[in-house]
This record gives sequence, structure tokens and C-alpha cells, in this order.
Amino acid sequence: MERLTRKNTAVLLIDHQVGLLTGVRDMPLGELKHNVVALAKTAIVLGMPIIATTTARDSMWGPTTPELVAVLGDRPIVDRSTVNAWDEPRFVQAVEATGRKNLIVAGLSLEVCASLPSFSALQAGYRPYVAIDASGTFGPAKREAGVARLAQSGVVVSDYATLMVEILADNADPLAGKVYAALDMPFATLMGQVASALTQPK
Repeated sequence: MERLTRKNTAVLLIDHQVGLLTGVRDMPLGELKHNVVALAKTAIVLGMPIIATTTARDSMWGPTTPELVAVLGDRPIVDRSTVNAWDEPRFVQAVEATGRKNLIVAGLSLEVCASLPSFSALQAGYRPYVAIDASGTFGPAKREAGVARLAQSGVVVSDYATLMVEILADNADPLAGKVYAALDMPFATLMGQVASALTQPK
């Protein structure tokens, strides 16, 4: 398995829409929003391409959550009608245009929006990694079934912070402080405080 780097990996954010978010029952909604936004912020710090989508935005599931829109800025959000994002040619073209074969995928719902394009990407020769803590769904049983199917298919299951720290690779990187700030994890705050203390003049 190829090591993840900022040069060989893209981030796919699938259908984090307000209508779908109202149905999330497998994790606290605030935690899910936090994790998705942190994943996007960290990818931006590391200079990685992000492709975001919606499905049936105007007829069923509404717009992308405002917190994520604020982070994405003027990056386009691909709207489609297909259940599987990979069935939308504009989405596949956008993925191909990144030139990256490793894909960090987060989607709502986990077992459909994140999983189905991951299966298709795997079949097409890509290496998808699903960030399950940035992918909510509508109940614990659906989450368990979704994670089991991902594992059975060969898609790697991980969490957003682990994937992005792997990509950072070196805490001596000049971007490390910004990466940990973007991750916005309790341990990251502590690490910043430790680093600050160690660099204080004696």
C-alpha cells in the first residue's frame, strides 16, 4: 500500500447537506460538523485538492452545511442526481484532474454517500480511505453494516486526524503548527502549548 502524502492524495467530501444532517443519529451532530470542517481545513493547509458534492440539492436534501461552505470558499460543489457520486461524469472528471490515486473520502451517509463511490473508485484503480468520523449516518446499525462492508471490500477505514497526521509526516515541517490548529483536536492544543513552552527563552 502506498504511503499517503500531500502530493498523491485528494479529499472527497460527499453530500454534507443540511437535509441529510438532520437525520444523523450515530454520532453527535456538532462532532460530525467539527470533524468534516477540520478535515477540509487541514487539507487546505497542506495544499491538497478537495472535491465536494451535493445530491438533489434543490429538490430534496438542501445545500451544503454553511460551516463547510465557509471553509471551501469559492471551490465548486458538484451537484448531481445520482445516488453514487461516481456515476456523475463531472465528479469522476474532477477526481481524474487531480492526478491523485489516493482518496480520503467522507460522506453523509456513511454506507451510501461515502461507501458507494469508494467501491467504484477502488474498482477504477484508486485507493480510497474512508474517514468514518467525518461520515455520519442514520443509526448505529447502519454504521456497523457500513463499516463492515467497507472492510470486506478492501477500502481502508480510518479517522480524519490519523490520515492527515500521516500526510503531515514530520513535526519539523513549517506547516505543522497550522496543521494541528486546523485539526482542532484537544491533543493538538496541548502539543501547541508544549511546543510554546519549550521554545521560551530560559
